[in-house]
Amino acid sequence: MTLTELRYIVALHQSGHFRKAAEHCNVSQPTLSIAVKKLEEELGITLFERSRQKVSATAIGERIVEQARIILQETNNLLGLAELGKDPLGSVLSVGAIYTVGPYLFPRLVTRLQELAPGMPLFIEESYTASLRGKLSGGKLDAIFVALPFTETDVLTRPVYEEPFVVMMPPEHPLAAARQIDPHEVALHRVLLMGEGHCFRDQVLEACPGLREAISATHARGSSVLEGSSLETLKHMVASGLGITVLPKSAADVAQYGNQRLIVRPFKDPAPTRTVALAWRASYPRHQAIDILTDALRQ
Repeated sequence: MTLTELRYIVALHQSGHFRKAAEHCNVSQPTLSIAVKKLEEELGITLFERSRQKVSATAIGERIVEQARIILQETNNLLGLAELGKDPLGSVLSVGAIYTVGPYLFPRLVTRLQELAPGMPLFIEESYTASLRGKLSGGKLDAIFVALPFTETDVLTRPVYEEPFVVMMPPEHPLAAARQIDPHEVALHRVLLMGEGHCFRDQVLEACPGLREAISATHARGSSVLEGSSLETLKHMVASGLGITVLPKSAADVAQYGNQRLIVRPFKDPAPTRTVALAWRASYPRHQAIDILTDALRQ
């Protein structure tokens, strides 16, 4: 049994197809097929059921593949420990962030990190919380920025900043006359939201009493609810006069629009907020990299 064979069965389980698994592992299909068959013969069990349409793991195969993932992850940790002995800030740090954090955090963070650790290459990615969670647990990302609450087995979190929500609207909107917005008033107007799957959408629905019910009533009437794929899209929609929106303060810059097209109002105290945290695997060996990432953000 070899680590290569374990990588092959994990890839085959993920793809469900010998050709795709071989492409993922950068080997020929016969090479991968022979290696999987050899492992099955060595273990004395059938790991996969084969058909022309797909390849699926047997019951015992599922358990073997899961154990293979653990072994491969621990192997990566072992390699990471070896790198730590050389230079904990000398190898690539892979960092993810949710869509509503990344565009407003990474530009400043990357610049500061380059100053603090010029020899540490950085890979960054933006995605949904669920996707980042899986990539963190699977070892594809070293650390992720997410909004709390966030819980995951064997993952540590460190709150790094808290920011209030604000309301963005055209200057002619009725709410523009107020210096501060009551969260209860938001549901009385047409609110533009992020699409399903974005955690910030759920946070806005929780922050504004009655908004969830108002959205449901709109759906029940057969009317459309305008949604955006990003916070920047929502800002463009507000600038077009399609409604108002709620944003984290870091995303509320209106310089590109000018004060004549968009204005921002804070909520009344206690204003709704979100806490952004850094999360990483408890077994991750490069603690200095996590510390310098936090320091760069706070500075």
